[in-house]
Amino acid sequence: MKHTYTIEGMHCESCVTKIGEALRSIPGVVSSRVTLQPPRATVAMERQVPLAELQSAVQRAGDYTIHAANEGTTAKATDAPVETSAPKESLYPLGLILGYLVGVVLLFAWMHRDFAVAFLMTRFMGGFFVVFSFFKFLDLRGFADTYRSYDVVARAVPGWGFAYPFVELGLGIAYLAGWNLVATSMITLVVMGVGSVGVFRALIRKRSIRCACLGTVLNLPMTKVTLVEDVGMAAMAGVALVLPH
Repeated sequence: MKHTYTIEGMHCESCVTKIGEALRSIPGVVSSRVTLQPPRATVAMERQVPLAELQSAVQRAGDYTIHAANEGTTAKATDAPVETSAPKESLYPLGLILGYLVGVVLLFAWMHRDFAVAFLMTRFMGGFFVVFSFFKFLDLRGFADTYRSYDVVARAVPGWGFAYPFVELGLGIAYLAGWNLVATSMITLVVMGVGSVGVFRALIRKRSIRCACLGTVLNLPMTKVTLVEDVGMAAMAGVALVLPH
């Protein structure tokens, strides 16, 4: 069974993430979809969860109030703002960015007349980390909250979610500069390998959550593509360790 509720007190995508995680932590809740515009939550349940139990969960997440869709001040038709749809989930931005990266790397290789595998791969990885860290910095707190909802390290050490974009940026610069590629690849192998564990766990549990690989600006769904992305980067780091530079 599914029920729709209105939420008071949300201000940003970080709020969306916290409320969604709080609702999914309730026994009997199968999934929840929370949107900022309009401020609403659609909750799928195995049992009828009382509104008081839902309210207790969202209050633990912050200063939020939840109402049944036909209750509360947010349901007034006379002064309600015009609602706009939340961005649709799509993998298109991810594919477009990866396509641009491949194109730029090939152009760079053509200009330098260097099509060696190590050259192509390390430049792609450098561009990948720099670009992806940029999107995370657009909403660092929102990224950290979203990342913590599925990453095994960030759940245990919340500060890791804030540090991760800096680590990613550092790896990107190191690859582009060709600095100590052995050490850089070893760090990448560990970081991406551990990150793929959280993605894999989310997928096998069929959790309906957002992918934080491009921060919170774009609404990317958590799919097998996310796992392939993490495992692929870890694999390239492993290959980079054995290739001559």
